[in-house]
Amino acid sequence: MFSLLEPPLLTRLRDARRILVAGAGGGFDVYAGLPLALALRADGREVHLANLSFADLYGLDLDVWLDQGVAAIRPDTEARGDYFPERSLARWLRLHGEPDTVWALDRVGVQPLREAYRALIAHLGGVDAIVLVDGGTDILMRGDENGLGTPEEDMASLAAVAGLGEDEVAERLVVCLGFGVDAYHGVNHSLVLENLAALDRDGGYLGAFSLPRDSRAGACYLDAVAHARAQTPSHPSIVNGSVAAALLGEFGDVRFTDRTRHSELFVNPLMTLYFAVDALALARRNLYLPLLEGTVLTRQISTVIEEFRDSLPALRPPRAFPH
Repeated sequence: MFSLLEPPLLTRLRDARRILVAGAGGGFDVYAGLPLALALRADGREVHLANLSFADLYGLDLDVWLDQGVAAIRPDTEARGDYFPERSLARWLRLHGEPDTVWALDRVGVQPLREAYRALIAHLGGVDAIVLVDGGTDILMRGDENGLGTPEEDMASLAAVAGLGEDEVAERLVVCLGFGVDAYHGVNHSLVLENLAALDRDGGYLGAFSLPRDSRAGACYLDAVAHARAQTPSHPSIVNGSVAAALLGEFGDVRFTDRTRHSELFVNPLMTLYFAVDALALARRNLYLPLLEGTVLTRQISTVIEEFRDSLPALRPPRAFPH
């Protein structure tokens, strides 16, 4: 039973003692899960951080690999170039006295990614819950929308985790932080809200709650985003930069990186909300997820999605907010 005094997401996590918080869509997605992870750690939970990685993992030393497709990234892990969000986060965690291993999951198709999750779960001694985190909300797209954002990595993560057995992980959840930011990639957020309403009818919507700036989790998030920007000056995160700006009370077309110089942002308080859904309910609502089951490579996911969309008689058109 849910209560007004506790967000449903946290009700679902109430009995979970060991939790894996994992960035679903690559890049800096794991940072969107950092406030939740820190709050759960402060509550006495054992929380581990992982991320589907866009970094060049093939250049890592052999001793960092736990198993095929999953590597333990620490503050001193050596790699080529400065773009390494997992290492940037590990360095920030060490600076703040937190457990400083961030698990990097290789950017692959559903089958090897699920096996990588299984290997990591076994190494951790089992987990009670996996919380997939999306920076933005395009993981909520079901497939027939006019714009899907950047679905390949999100869908690989969702399919991999949804396909684990209940005996392997009891709770599988999805949270999104950064509502509105995916307009940069063509997502229509009226359709996001329509999808959330459909999930609510199915019992899969777990509500929304805001990240407070005047909290330890909020302050640490702002500090971590600033640290990541300094660590990765050539490619700062648009998603987390937008959320951080919103958390600081900025509004409208806020400029924090030259990467957005050719587009107009709409930074606003809705970006600081966590939207939560049940991962299995979300997987059931997706129209093409079963077609991804046999994929091994990310480019196969792209091909499946493209062919699926080509087969549709029409796409759901974008809709303007009525107010």
